[in-house]
Amino acid sequence: MKEMLVAIMKEATLNKNYLQEPVETIYFGGGTPSLYCAEGIQKIIIHLQQNFSVLHNAEITLEANPDDITEEKLQQWKQIGINRLSIGVQSFLEKDLEWMHRAHNSFEALHCLQLATKYFENITADLIYGSPYLTNEQWIKNIETIVQLNIPHISCYALTVEPKTVLHSLIEKKKSPNVDTDKQAMQFEILVDVLTNKNYEHYEISNFAKQGYRSKHNSSYWQGKYYLGLGPAAHSFNGTSRQWNINNNALYLKSIAENIIPFEKEILTKQQQLNEYIMTSLRTIEGVSLQHVTNYFGEEEKERLLDRSKELLNQQSLIINNQFLQLTPKAKFLADGIAATLFVD
Repeated sequence: MKEMLVAIMKEATLNKNYLQEPVETIYFGGGTPSLYCAEGIQKIIIHLQQNFSVLHNAEITLEANPDDITEEKLQQWKQIGINRLSIGVQSFLEKDLEWMHRAHNSFEALHCLQLATKYFENITADLIYGSPYLTNEQWIKNIETIVQLNIPHISCYALTVEPKTVLHSLIEKKKSPNVDTDKQAMQFEILVDVLTNKNYEHYEISNFAKQGYRSKHNSSYWQGKYYLGLGPAAHSFNGTSRQWNINNNALYLKSIAENIIPFEKEILTKQQQLNEYIMTSLRTIEGVSLQHVTNYFGEEEKERLLDRSKELLNQQSLIINNQFLQLTPKAKFLADGIAATLFVD
């Protein structure tokens, strides 16, 4: 792990000119950063502050698995400057966690949040809905458990079964039930109803926050701000291109040792840039800014977008509100499909 930390810091130095704007957020994620020692994480934070213009009040988030969280680690994370935790709870139901092949159990799911709230105010917890064994009643209980713990930010995702996973194999062999999309749609509606009634703002399709607790990091992504990813498989974006590091630890370490960042790069066409903007912004409470489309892509593209929106507007899946194209509540579960309809071919 020490070798990887050194390599990540070296990559940051090699990439110090990638970002010209002040850094508003730092995010330790994509794997199990909570397994790294606090001292190593602190070294990375200090190195980033030395090489980039990091705001003094930057949001610094650490992803953590419930089974990795201890009181000692929480104290250490707090001391080194972590000011936000993202905890992958997924469920408080034992059978659910077993079916999803999670490493933690239901006790750890609850206990880790109880511990975390002693040291951190800004916490987000992930929940997953739509698994075959999760009833609507149990789903409501999962949500209300988070609310009762006073967790200010909640991210909720419909269960997806990725190819080449154990779960996918079991379903293919008929040894496990598949997901039910109608059930997922119903549990999404329950989610929205429960959390909006508890004064959480539904500010992005999968994200809910109490006032003042929106994720600055994720919001930057949805707003199309530039970001730099460090480490194996990390992605970066600068508005006109996207690049991603090689997904092989040994080759990554070897390349960085030779002062080479091992990445592939894609130059985005104007068409791809517009589609990406539509895809990300449509998911937010603000929606697609027609003025932004005009400013960056031209009046003609805005008119074409409005033309592609006509049927969806007639179906009341979309509305135009103060020059923003927004999803209606009934259409939010179908956001990705609607975005695809609006894409430039």
